[in-house]
Amino acid sequence: KTDTFNVSGEGVVTIKPDMATVTVGIQARAETVKAAQDQINSTINKVASSIKKLGVEQKDIQTTNYNINPTYDYTSGSQRITGYLASTNLSIKIRSIDLINQVIDSATGSGANQIGGISFDVDDKSKLEDEARQKAVSVAKKKAESAAKIAGFRLGRMVNYSESFDSGPQPLRMAVGAPAESVKLETAVEPGSSEIKVIVTLSYEIR
Repeated sequence: KTDTFNVSGEGVVTIKPDMATVTVGIQARAETVKAAQDQINSTINKVASSIKKLGVEQKDIQTTNYNINPTYDYTSGSQRITGYLASTNLSIKIRSIDLINQVIDSATGSGANQIGGISFDVDDKSKLEDEARQKAVSVAKKKAESAAKIAGFRLGRMVNYSESFDSGPQPLRMAVGAPAESVKLETAVEPGSSEIKVIVTLSYEIR
């Protein structure tokens, strides 16, 4: 039976987000379904047009949760429809993260009245994962060589490799949920940073 020696190494890479997704909400009230629909469609077009001028592509603007519901008046003791509320969300992917504050200001200035949330991410996660993995393997190998030298044994071939991500490259999220009135003037959203951490375990035969 061949004895084995296990050694672990950790590699950490800082994530600096290079893209973001912003969700903006649009609401409109009107006396008829068509009027509410026309209002909300007009606002969608204005928002989309304004942010496309900043460089956001049409394919990165998606309409979600499009709803039109009646509003009621119960004060007379009976249910009476008083109008209609139309609402929708636009999901906007921003591939140039420096534009995020301008996109928010432009969207709210064009009629969006809610900022539902902002998520940050990186375009090429696999490259960062590989970088963290290489660092972890390098650390583990140095540990193994140092231990072998100190303890007086020789490392044979590597017989097993395993890894785990302690804190994977999850998108950073910020729930804003603020009405347009509170995000006027200068919006100052900062993406911050996070980490990718990988822990590898190498198993060597001992000679």
